[in-house]
Amino acid sequence: MQHLDVQVIEQALTWSRQGETVWLCTVLATFGSSPRAPGSWMVVNSKGKHLGSLSGGCVEDDFVQRLAEGQFEQAASVIRYGDASDDRGSHIMLPCGGILEVLIERLPATPETREHLSTLKATLEGRQRLMRNVDITTGRHYFTDDATLGPRVIWPNEEGEPNVVKMRLAPARRLIIAGISPVSRVCASFAVTLGFEVIVCDPDETACQEFNVPGVEVKALLPSQYIAANGCHDTTAIVALTHDPRIDDLAMMEAVRTPAFYIGVMGSKRTSTERATRLVRSGGLSDAELERLHMPIGLAMGSKTPAEIALAVIADIVRVLHGKARDEL
Repeated sequence: MQHLDVQVIEQALTWSRQGETVWLCTVLATFGSSPRAPGSWMVVNSKGKHLGSLSGGCVEDDFVQRLAEGQFEQAASVIRYGDASDDRGSHIMLPCGGILEVLIERLPATPETREHLSTLKATLEGRQRLMRNVDITTGRHYFTDDATLGPRVIWPNEEGEPNVVKMRLAPARRLIIAGISPVSRVCASFAVTLGFEVIVCDPDETACQEFNVPGVEVKALLPSQYIAANGCHDTTAIVALTHDPRIDDLAMMEAVRTPAFYIGVMGSKRTSTERATRLVRSGGLSDAELERLHMPIGLAMGSKTPAEIALAVIADIVRVLHGKARDEL
């Protein structure tokens, strides 16, 4: 899940609490080239205000226009964009030449809707993993437990419920950056672009005030304190990028206590060996905990500049996120 998903559901919940009906649009399937992956969300209110996206803009504009014309009053419907043979998707053809299949749900401002959206928000914030089920014939939506891996959207559903769309929900991807450095800035910028929620922690208040990467939350405290106080879910990556052992080592000691899927720290092979010795001696880390640390961090790309190092770090995080071994690259 991307951090944008959290923002979409938060906005839907805000509008619902204000008494507004909202339309939640979900990309179900893509065929050929497509700018957005299955599971991507957009929410729209009756005034045409919207957050999130389904494409590069053409689909969003068409949907808002048709909504203003009084369409999509049913509880749920599925339309296709980019398919000339299907008039449900209007006349829109995607610039990329692909096809989008979109689920549209009309969610009235009721306590049941707000409870449903609140559960969605809690799931994206890391409290649980669920499967969201939507019956496209009735609009009924409900959750079931899910701890499995697989595609984010199951549609068509071949499990005896042909009219039910199943959508896996997991915490939004998060990156915690321990310490501010030139590499941190570029790394944060890359991660925001990839849809991560990005949190940068550094005890230097002046450095925090000067850190101005849009979309990044900055905390003026030791990263280890933030990690210990807030914990991390299993789609969190934690990276230490300062070369300052007072920051990096403490962050690693706390990081291994979390279910973070990626934990890495910057440094040469020699520095990494020395750090491992310190972490065992001072931090009491076990061999299994040391194995979780990516030291040196990132892909071996021959990186030299801060931007190249940040690219290697983010590329390695994405590799692990998608379950790719290094020898598969």
